[in-house]
Amino acid sequence: MNVKTLLLISALLVSFILAACGAEKMYTADSKPEPQATDYSKPEHWLSLHYSAVKEVDVFYIYPTAWQNDPKVPNEKSAPHVCRIDNPSMLIGSKEAFESQATAFETVGNIYAPYYRQVDAGYALSVGIEKRDELLRGIPKTDVFTAFDFYTKHYNRGRPYILVSHSQGSLLMMFLLSEYMKENPEIYKRMIAAYVIGYSITKDFLANNPHLKFAEGPADTGVIISYNTEAPTIEGTSFLVLPGAIAINPITWTREEIPATVEQSLGSRIDFDGTYVDKLKYADARVDKKRGVVICNVDPTTLPTKTHWAKGIYHTHDYGLYYYNLRENAANRAKKFLSK
Repeated sequence: MNVKTLLLISALLVSFILAACGAEKMYTADSKPEPQATDYSKPEHWLSLHYSAVKEVDVFYIYPTAWQNDPKVPNEKSAPHVCRIDNPSMLIGSKEAFESQATAFETVGNIYAPYYRQVDAGYALSVGIEKRDELLRGIPKTDVFTAFDFYTKHYNRGRPYILVSHSQGSLLMMFLLSEYMKENPEIYKRMIAAYVIGYSITKDFLANNPHLKFAEGPADTGVIISYNTEAPTIEGTSFLVLPGAIAINPITWTREEIPATVEQSLGSRIDFDGTYVDKLKYADARVDKKRGVVICNVDPTTLPTKTHWAKGIYHTHDYGLYYYNLRENAANRAKKFLSK
C-alpha cells in the first residue's frame, strides 16, 4: 500500500469520526474538548428575540438553573453534567424563570434572552467552587459569550442596554462583565446597569476588576446591582453568599443598613407554581453588611412551600419579593442614562 493510499484512508477515517461526533455532543465534567458554540443565528436558540425593537433600551437576560439531570428520564440516562441546547426540561424551566424574573423589565426594554447549555445544579453543588467554576467556563460560558456577541452585532444596533441575571446565570454574567466588557470597552459604555442577583458580587471581585463598579444609589449608571435575600435567621449556611459579599437594598437602593419598611415597597409578585399573585405591603428589606445579604421579614408561611433551599433562604424569590421596585429602578436608571 503506497503513501498516497494511506493518506487517503486516514483522511476518510478522520472525516467519519468528526461526522459521528456532531455539533451537539454532550460532555462530561472530565472531558476536555474545545466547546463548539451554539448557533445563535437560529431563532429557535432564543427564548426571547426582537427583530424590530420598539423601545430605546434593550434588556439582555440570562436565566438561572432551569435543568437538573434526572437519570429516571429515558433520554437523560447517559446525560452528562451539561445539558443539550434543546433539552425539554431546560426549555420549560427557562420559560418559567423568564416569566417570574425577566418580565419585571418588559416595560423598560426589548428583552433578548438566549437559551444556553447549562450545568446540572446537583452536580455543581457537590464539587466545590473551583470545579464548578471550571465547568461553567466551558460550554455555558461559550454559549453566553457567543450569544451576547451575536446580539451586539446583529440586534442591538447601538442602543443602551440593561443586563439581568440570576443564580447560575449571574455566575456567567460575572464572566461577561469581568472578561468580555474589559475586552470591549466600547460596548461596555452602553451598559445602563447590570442586575446580577442571586449570587455574590464580592469586594475581591471588584478589586480584581477595576473597570467595574457597584451601585451606590438609586440612579447611578454603568453599575452592578446585586443581593441575596434571606430571613433574619437561616438553617445552615448558603453557598450563594461568599465572604466579602456586597448587597444593595432593593427598595431604597442604598447600601446602608437602614431598614426599608413594607410601606415603602412598590409591591411583590409571587409565583405559586405558575400562578402569579401581586402583594402590596408585603416585603421589607434591610442590608446586613456582616452577612452580605438583604434581610427580609416576610412571613414564610405566606410563600410557596415547594423549595429546594434551606429554611430562611429566599433565593427563588429574589426577584419576586421586589418585583415592582426592580421595574421602577430599571426605568429610572434608563431615563438617567438616556438623559446624558
